[in-house]
Amino acid sequence: MGKENGHKLGKKAYEAALQPLQAELVKLQEWVKQEGLKVVVLFEGRDAAGKGGVIKAITEPLNPRVVRVTALPAPSDRERTQWYFQRYAAHLPAAGEMVLFDRSWYNRAGVERVMGFCSDDEYREFLRACPEFERMLTRAGITLLKYWFSVSDEEQEKRFLDRINTPIKRWKFSPMDLESRSRWAEYSRAKDDMFIYTDTTDSPWFVVEADDKRSARINCISHLLGQIPYQAIEYAPVTLPPIDNQGYERPALAMQTLVPDVAKRLRSKKASQDHEPQGKQAKQAPGKPKTKPARGKGGAGKNTP
Repeated sequence: MGKENGHKLGKKAYEAALQPLQAELVKLQEWVKQEGLKVVVLFEGRDAAGKGGVIKAITEPLNPRVVRVTALPAPSDRERTQWYFQRYAAHLPAAGEMVLFDRSWYNRAGVERVMGFCSDDEYREFLRACPEFERMLTRAGITLLKYWFSVSDEEQEKRFLDRINTPIKRWKFSPMDLESRSRWAEYSRAKDDMFIYTDTTDSPWFVVEADDKRSARINCISHLLGQIPYQAIEYAPVTLPPIDNQGYERPALAMQTLVPDVAKRLRSKKASQDHEPQGKQAKQAPGKPKTKPARGKGGAGKNTP
């Protein structure tokens, strides 16, 4: 069992639970492809709520030609003149495809509403049109799932600080994240209003408690798998034929421009460690090797201060 950190799911337990879920996701993917299903999954929630992490866990074992992620940037000047749902409709799946929206048309009810990027009339029209738009999708044979990732203000602050102070995560932090902190109550009210109008019987919101990222991923993936009936595909037996390389001679490597083998020193280091006597490795592992001080006359160390 994985070691628990407080009430959060440990890494070992998480990885043990994720592996069979990812195997089921592959089965679902193949079923979607074979049966020509059309699936749309929306991932919404506050900044740093863990949407990207669950999307990565879902897509890691899957074929990006079948299951693709759509994360649209801010609309262009031209797109701002279009029907609001138009640029999202362009990314809807064809038969045999699944699309994961990392944020979606619900930007209008969230960030656009709070930050004043849309007018009151545009906002009210969205609340009226959105349920009907989603009913149109389901009537067109699209399976629509909507997930809201809920995170506390304390946990969001912790994750923001981690992004700010970790070089490889710094790109994730944006000026909009700062605004989300100063407008926490406004975002909360906007989310509550959005749920009133769009948490419908036809297309309900599923809320994922996301203070524990690993638990959130396991819970979300498990739930997703339970929403779409699928079966394991039986593959036909495959026999690999022998390679026919007659009449071909590979050019000398010296005639090609090879990428430098910088990993060579890592392999050499690993090989030297493997051949090192076990006793010697054990003695040197804890810390600095012990050395005897040089002694001068009278037995005192020459370098003694």
